[in-house]
Parts: sequence; C-alpha cells; structure tokens
Amino acid sequence: MGREIPGKEPYTGLSSELAEGGSIIVVVATNAPLLPHQLKRIARRVTLGLGRTGAVGGNGSGDLFIAFSTANAAASQPGHATDLKMVPNESLDALFAATVQATEEAIVNAMVAATDMTGVDDHEVRALPHDQLRAVLAKYNRLAH
Repeated sequence: MGREIPGKEPYTGLSSELAEGGSIIVVVATNAPLLPHQLKRIARRVTLGLGRTGAVGGNGSGDLFIAFSTANAAASQPGHATDLKMVPNESLDALFAATVQATEEAIVNAMVAATDMTGVDDHEVRALPHDQLRAVLAKYNRLAH
C-alpha cells in the first residue's frame, strides 16, 4: 500500500530508526484446554501472522507475545489437587493456524480503524486514508463487496 498511496510520510518527528523499529504486544486468549508449554508454542506462532502483514521485526523492536487459556479454571484454586484437560499435542495444528490468522486479522483491523495521532514531543503518525485504500484494493481486485 505504501507504494500505491502517495503523500506525506506516515511518521513525522521520529527518527527513521525509531519509525522502523516500532514494537507490538500481542495477547492470544483461548478457551482451549492448553498447558503452559502448549501456550508457549501458540505464542510463537504470532510471528507468522506478523509476517503476513509485511512486518520483519526490526533491530529496535521490543515485541512481546503472550498466550493464556481460560480452561481448567479450578487448577488455580489453592489447597487441593484437580484434574486437568488438555488438547493433545498432535491436535494443535488447527490452533496454530487460528493464531496466525487471528494475528493477521487483528493487525489489519487496527490499521484500518486507526486515526491520525500526535504523541509525545509532537510525534505524528498518519492513519491510512480510507478513500485511497479502497481505490488501491479495487485496482488489484481485492475489494470485498
């Protein structure tokens, strides 16, 4: 999109190094009964969703990915043993795919919903101009009806 939409740079007042090295926090929440080691594997799939949006993870980025499950709520109650349920490791592929797709979708939604903003020290970030975005999507037959 950046090559197709002319105009001002999306970042003003920021050094080019800072503008390229932004950070992202991604929280993956699920009700699937997963154990901590499985949630760690889920969180690692976030990078694949980021990659689908064109992100490359710059040197200065401080990306943070966490995952948690709301299943097995009784496991956090102190003072007694409890039975746990878990998805078998061999059945995680669908959850990996869902994590990648949800990450990509959340980033695209945030980019489209964003508005122009001015931050500390008058650093400005421009939002995507929706009219120009629609024109580019139509040009490449990517505009959903």
